[in-house]
Amino acid sequence: MNPSWQLNGRRALVTGGTKGIGEAIVRQLFELGASVFLVARDAVLLAKQVEEYRQQGFVVEGLAADVSQPGVAVGLLETVKTVWGGLDILVNNVGTNIRKPTADYTPGELDHILNTNLRSAFDLTQAAYPLLKASGQASVVFITSVAGFRHVGSGSPYGLTKAALDQLVRYLAVEWAPDSVRVNAVAPWYIRTPLAEPVLTNPERLQKILERTPMGRVGEPAEVAAAAAFLCLPAAGYITGQTLAVDGGFLALGL
Repeated sequence: MNPSWQLNGRRALVTGGTKGIGEAIVRQLFELGASVFLVARDAVLLAKQVEEYRQQGFVVEGLAADVSQPGVAVGLLETVKTVWGGLDILVNNVGTNIRKPTADYTPGELDHILNTNLRSAFDLTQAAYPLLKASGQASVVFITSVAGFRHVGSGSPYGLTKAALDQLVRYLAVEWAPDSVRVNAVAPWYIRTPLAEPVLTNPERLQKILERTPMGRVGEPAEVAAAAAFLCLPAAGYITGQTLAVDGGFLALGL
């Protein structure tokens, strides 16, 4: 196989990697030859998946951690450095949401969304920079959302965190290009994941979603994972500062 379409020997860190889109990204990276350092809050599920991956012959490490908490990012990257000695790929996937009208959010709810979706990604990427720079061929991918571009009824704090990440992508892409660190994002529409389940199981809401999706269906985690993995490949070596929508045509739809 053309090496431009492989990740053999690459070391990847994926947050929120035990469920939904994160789990699909982990599996896709494995299939392309990468080693994966898996991070998630659920220690039991994490240990179970790490063991299963090892039995399948994949090179994997795991650490149970809540990356939304202050100081966790630095310690996590120190662990990665100790275990692997370096890092080539960082996928900031962890995210959460609380769906309600803007006027109804409490300060605690707002902090929770900001810290989980935005602050964790900033802190982790900042802490990973020395290892990514040393790689000489690094890629950072943020999982954002079309909610960063359009009102989708998902809650304004969620949308603002995703829009902020897309802007962070553009800034870092320019700032870190001389260090051979590429920075991109993937922005999904509704994907069949546990986070989206409360919406997708509502028949009325699902009908509205499908009406605004030219392809007429909800996306699958593997479809987002494929886009994220592509951005990490040598084949994507001249792509940086971009947000790739995986949305079934949602953003393109007008009248």
